[in-house]
Amino acid sequence: MSAPVDAPDWRRLTQDQLDLGFNNTIHVPETSTIVAEWDRLSAEMRARHPQSLDLRYGPRERNRIDFLKANNGGPTLVFIHGGYWQTRAKETFAFCARGPMAHGINVALIGYTLAPDATLDQIVDEVRTGIDTLVNELPALGSSADNMVVSGWSAGGHLSSMTLGHPHIKAGLLISGIYDLEPIRHSYLNAKLGLDEAMSRRNSPVLQPGGVDKPLVVVAGSGELPLLRKQSADFAAHRAVHGLPVVYEEIPGANHFTMMDELASPSGRLITLVRQLFGQISSS
Repeated sequence: MSAPVDAPDWRRLTQDQLDLGFNNTIHVPETSTIVAEWDRLSAEMRARHPQSLDLRYGPRERNRIDFLKANNGGPTLVFIHGGYWQTRAKETFAFCARGPMAHGINVALIGYTLAPDATLDQIVDEVRTGIDTLVNELPALGSSADNMVVSGWSAGGHLSSMTLGHPHIKAGLLISGIYDLEPIRHSYLNAKLGLDEAMSRRNSPVLQPGGVDKPLVVVAGSGELPLLRKQSADFAAHRAVHGLPVVYEEIPGANHFTMMDELASPSGRLITLVRQLFGQISSS
């Protein structure tokens, strides 16, 4: 569970090196093409499942939830989108629901206000409120609030880790996330985030003593930026040191964006991991 040997110490990097170390768009030149395809597939998915879109959980524009139903009374995967807390939206990620829904798993996608219109503290609070609202709404939506796993990609992986303690969340799958915000605070990404040291530290799971004692799978792609792989490996190692349940896995050849193919495909590796988590919590 140690960090990849090719991951540098961010404190020893120049500003340009640090900024490039977290710039997925430059690292994956085909990003715009990939995301355009996500948007296309997601629009089709939303059109096929229009019954429970944009359920409001708060007063701000992005305080909405899309619930895509696969199975009456089935389990629910709560998905939180990424974009370094400052770009993208839940609508772009509906395509990911195809994989879980093929196995009878309902999917709830939670939106949130982006920085700089919200601080990271506020974003975390919004997502937690979204889960509270979802718990209350699930019976009316034809599902149960007692069988929920949280998952998220990139910044959504971080936000998922921050909501793992919610009493109705039974387990988590964190995809290519950020768990130590200190390097982010010193990078170009902080121009909109506005993190100070205190906010960075209280929102960094790897800097907290211990953690939540629930099943957790932490994944990254072997083709991702080394600093991002290090984030996942370090968080998994942190949990292992504290005796908390954790599985760490790297998806061979996957970059930051192609990781999501493994969730969208009914036969993808991330779907296998999701199903294992639901099996684990149902048997406990």
